Amino acid sequence: MLKSLKDVVEEVKRREKRTVAVAYGQDLHTLQAIEKGVKEGMFNAIVYASKAEVERIANANGIDLSLFEVVDTPDENEAIKQAVRAVREKRANVLMKGLCHTANYMRGILNKEEGLLPPGAILSHAFVLEIPTYPKLMIVSDAAVIPQPDLKMKQAMINYDVEIAHKLGIDTPKVAVIAAVETVNPKMQATVDGAILSKMNERGQIKGCVVDGPLALDLAVSKEAAEIKKIKSEVAGDADILIFPNIETGNAFYKCNTKLANATIAGIVTGTTAPAVLTSRGDSEESKFYSIAFAALIAEK
Repeated sequence: MLKSLKDVVEEVKRREKRTVAVAYGQDLHTLQAIEKGVKEGMFNAIVYASKAEVERIANANGIDLSLFEVVDTPDENEAIKQAVRAVREKRANVLMKGLCHTANYMRGILNKEEGLLPPGAILSHAFVLEIPTYPKLMIVSDAAVIPQPDLKMKQAMINYDVEIAHKLGIDTPKVAVIAAVETVNPKMQATVDGAILSKMNERGQIKGCVVDGPLALDLAVSKEAAEIKKIKSEVAGDADILIFPNIETGNAFYKCNTKLANATIAGIVTGTTAPAVLTSRGDSEESKFYSIAFAALIAEK
């Protein structure tokens, strides 16, 4: 089982190289992350961006442009289109967001004729957190794509995250469906969804994992809290996956951990035909680097 993001990096190094197509990759942190990964032999890269801007940034910061290909594409939307096309045509295995706006990036992924979302699939988001106070990697959905997931969407989120957990070497991941309380209250939809998803898992409708819900966040991550509240659960205090009730709670959890708890993160879009890295334009070189490594780990050749 891979217990840290550094473990993910080392595992990627042992595998056949993937190729990353970078959409509008003309910002310093993206270029630094790409350079680091290519230097360490993790992946190859094709950058779609303004060549003049890429050269300006590289020259000012000592980035070796001979390590990867730069396709001169000054227009943001055209850069996204070309990067998505490279992945769709199997010339690349991973899509990455550079300096482009998230809305434009997502439109490229969702394009019905030339995008990466299969018909009928649900687009979601997962990030892996390495938190100093938690003993293993944690997979969390959804902090960036689905504002208010319904039961079907939460089921899809679980399935995506379980597949990721298996790639991390977790044979039977423990899934906590998060709500404000651990008892079912018909007036609180998150508690109802948690109970239904737990029963669906029990009946074999959700496979490859153990699901429990509803669980308040303290119960999901703290064995002591579960003992005090006398909650008997295989998941409580030992969750591998957290499914949040809405984007506000998921996003707040992610930002609280990265800004206040020194957590390291890697994030991708899920549900697509190939992993698509989704980080903020303001994210650090480290988070972008780990996100590419995470995507490369789960990408098919």
